[in-house]
Amino acid sequence: MRMKRTKEGSMGRDTEGTGTLGKAMAVLEVVAMAERPQRFTDILMALRQPRGTLHRLLGHLVEEGLLVQRPDLSYEPGLRLLKFAYRSWSGNRFREIAAPYLLKLHQLTGETVHLGVLRETEIIYVDKVESQQTVRMSSQIGKASPAYCTGIGKAALSVLPSSELQRISARMEFRPFTPKTHRSAETLYAEIAEIRHDGHAFDREEHEAEICCVAAPISVPDHDLIGGISVTGPSYRVSLAQLTAWAQDVRKAAADIEEELRIRSGPGRETGGETPRVRSDAQRPR
Repeated sequence: MRMKRTKEGSMGRDTEGTGTLGKAMAVLEVVAMAERPQRFTDILMALRQPRGTLHRLLGHLVEEGLLVQRPDLSYEPGLRLLKFAYRSWSGNRFREIAAPYLLKLHQLTGETVHLGVLRETEIIYVDKVESQQTVRMSSQIGKASPAYCTGIGKAALSVLPSSELQRISARMEFRPFTPKTHRSAETLYAEIAEIRHDGHAFDREEHEAEICCVAAPISVPDHDLIGGISVTGPSYRVSLAQLTAWAQDVRKAAADIEEELRIRSGPGRETGGETPRVRSDAQRPR
């Protein structure tokens, strides 16, 4: 499925040449990943599908309970789709193994701890332990964020071979979310070199203003799994010096998760449930 720039300048999905299932999945992705319910015209603008085809697909998806049509005729995820998502998360061995380490980091820092996996240019958050502080960041399990401007994303990118990093970065748009966001692959590569040396990454208010974090990569090449773990908090409460002080604990949590994944799964075996996967040639650089 290719990406196509629309008249408005945003990136839309090119579904020409894909089968019915692929087109239906594209519709589901547009609706499920949107921050608000999507109208027919919203979906039409995001996808290169004929009006008649899109009407039929939406009708089938609503009939199957995968989407729901609201009174204002917009669409949102249906209960059946949410049920599938719940079963996927609850049966995921990666989350199960990582959970106690997330909790330990949260107890140590008092801040929000995230677990994420790399999906090409994005990080998908698969678990979190929420801060109990009055002011905390708003994040959702299952939400995708750009890898180039998030702590977990940059940490995960740092364990890719240079050729794989270049392939993925060529697909990034480098949208400037804040004044501190990377604007080019060149500046990202420079920071990736530092992350490879240090073993951890920072988000210095690059994705969201006043939100920062420290993250470490999780890489299990035998299972094609690359992701990371992070501690996140508001910049007024969590300074760079504090994040740096927590870096060793974050790195240890990541290393412990890696080790337990290897021990409990065994070489060449799947980690159970739906294991997050990336390209098989992705390995930690030496």
